[in-house]
Amino acid sequence: AEFYRKKKKVCQLCAGKTIDYKDIESLKRFVSMDKGKILPRRTTGCCAKHQRDITTAVKRARHIAVLPYAQQ
Repeated sequence: AEFYRKKKKVCQLCAGKTIDYKDIESLKRFVSMDKGKILPRRTTGCCAKHQRDITTAVKRARHIAVLPYAQQ
């Protein structure tokens, strides 16, 4: 079997972008389309620090009803 290394994803937030719970378009990239779940680090490619920030922002957006808890 051939094994190859996948290219390591670079954290988009470390590159200079910021995450804000009021910015719905940027938050939608970190939430799954079908169920509305927060995507894991291996999928988003973010570092641990920014993944925690994403989780907090998504939960805040859900709390103020800007982002739905589940998709229909």
